[in-house]
Amino acid sequence: MSRRGNPYDNAVVESTDRLLRKELVYRNHYTTIEQPRHDLNDYVWRSDNQRHHSTPGYRSPKESTEQGLVL
Repeated sequence: MSRRGNPYDNAVVESTDRLLRKELVYRNHYTTIEQPRHDLNDYVWRSDNQRHHSTPGYRSPKESTEQGLVL
């Protein structure tokens, strides 16, 4: 968070929340609290290490960091 009253800070949180709900919560039926925790950890790991993103030339964030492309 940068400063009080900055409307752009909330946009990142809401976008991330929407994405997680869409890709994890609404697609699954959980019976214990450990299941969504496990799925969230897997989702974050997959997003950082395997999922290719269009912005850094279709490389995963891990690959971009290893190549020194992240500020």
